[in-house]
This record gives sequence, structure tokens and C-alpha cells, in this order.
Amino acid sequence: MRKKKLIVGNWKMNPRTLPLARTNFLSIKKAASAYKNVEAVIAAPFVYIPELAKLASAGLSIGAQNVSAEKEGAFTGEISASMLASLKVKYCIVGHSERRELGETNEFINKKIKQLLSAGIAPILCVGERDRDHGMLYLGTVKTQLEECLAGISKNMMGRIVIAYEPVWAISSTANRRDATPEDCQEMHIYIRKVLADMSGGTVADSVAILYGGSVDEKSAAGFIATGGADGLLPGRASLNPKTFLAIIKKTNELK
Repeated sequence: MRKKKLIVGNWKMNPRTLPLARTNFLSIKKAASAYKNVEAVIAAPFVYIPELAKLASAGLSIGAQNVSAEKEGAFTGEISASMLASLKVKYCIVGHSERRELGETNEFINKKIKQLLSAGIAPILCVGERDRDHGMLYLGTVKTQLEECLAGISKNMMGRIVIAYEPVWAISSTANRRDATPEDCQEMHIYIRKVLADMSGGTVADSVAILYGGSVDEKSAAGFIATGGADGLLPGRASLNPKTFLAIIKKTNELK
């Protein structure tokens, strides 16, 4: 298990301008350094990464939201893992439900994960079901995502991967969304670790950080960690407001 909780803010396609991105990043960085039990990360849009990477520190590191599945070549508009590594990007989100909606498959995500690992960047693999209205089928959905996205990953490399459980039915962009509970998180946290243990052994599974996403905010953060058993959080909208994001970090830091 991780000694520090991992809090990753996913800015998605926000904010609108580089000056605002810089201001928000610096506001978070200034306060985040005081919380020693938390590792904070901002996953920023590609165009802001070069500037924000210069401002990153031990208190707040920089992450990316996507990466190419290819190493290099004639792939217009793509950003390679080695390019991200050259900017000191530490983490990269892959498999987010919003990317899956655009057609990304588990096999395609698997290629991205391998590219990131080869470049020394920790993948944050998002998994999660669309609904829970069909018995226990949602467990099988997550199992398939884990097995196919992590196919061919060695035990040595598996420990460098972060898993983010983000139920699609709970995220803010989903129509008729509903809140997830710490108990929902706990059930899936235990299940994900079991699947990872079946794939790579208990020791490796125990070393993998499992985050919770899905419209988490400063009010629900503590519950998802204390009761839900999450090793950290992946807030989206809540990370856009420095005060809210720092409140999440503060509450997480206070937990044992």
C-alpha cells in the first residue's frame, strides 16, 4: 500500500487560458506543500503542460490526460509518451470514460499503457461500469477492462500502474447521474485488488494504488478514503477551483 494518498486533479478541457491555468496551479502549489501525507498532481491539457511543468515541485507535480498509442511517426496531432517524459510528466490518465466514448478500446488503451511504462511515466488506468442495473454484471465489466488493458504487463511493471475506479453513472457529464457511496467504492476497491492479485499475485496487487473518481468533492472525499478504502482520489470538476481542490487535499491529509 502507498504511504501517501494520491490526489490527481483532472482539469479536462479547462481552464480557458494559460494565465488562468498558471494562477490556479501556483495557488494549489503554494498550499499543497504543507500536506505531507498527500501527493498532489494536476493532469492538465497538453498545451499548458510545458509551462506548468516549469512550476511543478515536490508538493505538486504535473500529469497528462492522454497519450498516443504509437512511439513516433506520421501521426498528425498525436503526443508521444517520450514527448511527455521530456517535459517531466510524472503521471498520465488513460482509459477515461470520455475517451472510451470516442471509441477507444481496451486493446488500444493497453498499447498506451505500454508506451507510458517504457517512457517511465506512471499510467492512471480508469475503469468503471456504465450502470448497476443488471445484477452483478458490472463486476465482469471492470474485470474485463483490467485484464485486457493490462494484458502483457510484467509483474515488475504492474506495481507502477495506478488504477482509478470511476463509475460512469456517477460522473458529472452523465445524464441522470447519481451519487456513488463509500460502500460502492469499498466493494469495487476490494474486487479490483482481487482481480489484480489473480493476475499478478497478492504482493503486486497490494502495491497498486487504487483511486476513486466520479464527481468526488470536498464533502465526500474523506468517506471514499476512510470508509471506501481508496488510496487516493481523481476529482474532475472539483479540481478546477483551487480552494475546493485544496480542501480535498487537506481532508485527505488528516486521515490516518
